[in-house]
Amino acid sequence: MQIYKVGGAVRDRLLGKPVTDIDWVVVGATTEEMLAKGFRPVGADFPVFLHPKSGEEYALARTERKNGRGYGGFIFHASPDVTLEEDLIRRDLTINAMAEDDQQNLTDPYHGQRDLEARLLRHVSPAFAEDPLRVLRVARFAARYAELGFTVAPETLELMRQLSESGELEALTPERSWKEIARALMEDQPQVFIEVLRECGALKVLMPEVDALFGVPQPEAHHPEIDTGVHTLSVLEQAALHKQPLTVRWACLLHDLGKGLTPEEEWPRHIAHEHKGLKLIKAVNERFRAPKDCQELALLVGKYHTHGHRALELKPSTLLELLQSFDVYRRPQRFEEFIAACEMDARGRKGLEQRSYPQADYLRGAATAARSVAVQPLLEKGFKGPELGEAIKGERLKALKAYKEAAPA
Repeated sequence: MQIYKVGGAVRDRLLGKPVTDIDWVVVGATTEEMLAKGFRPVGADFPVFLHPKSGEEYALARTERKNGRGYGGFIFHASPDVTLEEDLIRRDLTINAMAEDDQQNLTDPYHGQRDLEARLLRHVSPAFAEDPLRVLRVARFAARYAELGFTVAPETLELMRQLSESGELEALTPERSWKEIARALMEDQPQVFIEVLRECGALKVLMPEVDALFGVPQPEAHHPEIDTGVHTLSVLEQAALHKQPLTVRWACLLHDLGKGLTPEEEWPRHIAHEHKGLKLIKAVNERFRAPKDCQELALLVGKYHTHGHRALELKPSTLLELLQSFDVYRRPQRFEEFIAACEMDARGRKGLEQRSYPQADYLRGAATAARSVAVQPLLEKGFKGPELGEAIKGERLKALKAYKEAAPA
């Protein structure tokens, strides 16, 4: 039995980056031997075990053969005679196909270290094209390592293009796709993920609503970058720079989908794009079964982001409707995330990345004013049921009128 550290742990150590998760591969062992040593089996499809003390994953060396569509369409073979090189060749990228023993002796049959130095994301073998999930994975790695200067090798991009055109991407389950999308959006440069997907033709398959934004112009006075797709990437970039959570990043990606529906004769104006975009946002949400908090915020930001930008001009009644829509009384955090998404939208414009956004504090103040209305005095006056609701609404409207009048011009 020989045990090797493999994949990301080896890659990140060589890059000088922190190693968080460690995966191990075991060569020359059987399932029975692993169980006898106290390892706990966890893999339903192939033999993966948890170490009895550390809890880290140990997988028996295995080969795989394609026998169906999609990410799960493989037959795995694990036995003591599978070599380390045979195990490594089934991996996606050369930089992930390295192993080292307990003395840090490197096994690198597919030149991963050379590609690390060349800053290239290159596939290990033609079998790369058998797994559609790898299109998303490579785009995610491109986003992760963009700051180090990594790019996708042309021949790998060509295989990704072939996969995108093959219909295999449609075989991915929503859960697997979302897992990769969510991880990619939380990288330091998530806009690179979208750029790579677009470059290989995967974006128009997975998110045609986002792909449709590229080449759609906007008024230059508000959008010096003009192109709606470029703007969306810039908004996503700002969200990452400001360390926004996944909910905000997802909303930033989808906020302008309605502009993709504007007839060309109406360009560069996009009348009612907020309302038009809601059905598209809903479709993307459902396609990937995004978590409920991501779905809700994306829809609210899509519908109300221009309200956020015009916050200082809104009538108190409109402001109250906005606050009610977000349920700021019970869910203050969601409104904070809305404000953040609006600010990222305002900053995601060429040359305006450092602009101030006074609307943020104004909206927070409005929420505080509305929340400050006390219910108890109204109960003491005998209000109840629907009448109580109307009385509370009336008092909140008064509070917002006073807030607006007191706000500096």
